[in-house]
Amino acid sequence: MSFASPQRAVRSERHRTSPVLTRRLLEKANIEALVAIDSPDLKLLSEADRMASLRETMSVRPPGDVWVFGYGSLIWNSAIASAERRVARVDGWHRSFCLSITALRATVDRPGLMLALDRGGACHGAAYRLAEEDVQEELRLLWQREMVCGAYVPRWVELKDEEGDAFGWAIAFTIDSDHPHYVGDIDEPTTVFRLATAAGGLGSSADYLFRTCESLHVNGIYDSKVERLTSLVMASREVERLAAPA
Repeated sequence: MSFASPQRAVRSERHRTSPVLTRRLLEKANIEALVAIDSPDLKLLSEADRMASLRETMSVRPPGDVWVFGYGSLIWNSAIASAERRVARVDGWHRSFCLSITALRATVDRPGLMLALDRGGACHGAAYRLAEEDVQEELRLLWQREMVCGAYVPRWVELKDEEGDAFGWAIAFTIDSDHPHYVGDIDEPTTVFRLATAAGGLGSSADYLFRTCESLHVNGIYDSKVERLTSLVMASREVERLAAPA
């Protein structure tokens, strides 16, 4: 499939898109209820645990502004208030579908996959600068969103611009390779199957992939792995559609 073809397919698929995680939902703390519907036995971090994680991260805050680095849904649905947004690169980490999920965009019976930053390589994404007076509230909402089950390790990563010059430090949610939901060795056929078939209270894993692929293009970012997975998942879903009884 050509470079443009996945994008045409994604735009077509958007006619059947699913809900997105809203700021209001985060403020009302309804995400736990959605998780419980899809995966009632999933162990969640408590509010106290999340706030302890946030305090620990901020205790080693580098000098300067607080930025947040988005590499997946934060690119197309940040749900946070920011003073500035820039395309940026971080080194030493790459975008990977290495987080197994059983809620929100999956269920226990149909596990899916979510993106995380895994070690090695580099990653282009969106960087959001927070106004100082908004830091505490925006990060509280961000922890509510990202630290649901504790599979991520929040880290400070150095941001670089198109010329490779550093311009700030951002919080990024990297994978905890010791977490039981880490699947860094998952093979491509299994990845495609999970992304093509999983769905939960916030929609499907496929929609998450398609939105990410489209938003990367909008921001002038090319990720060959995301492109390939988009093509393969679209093809898999088309095969299923044609095979379904009329």
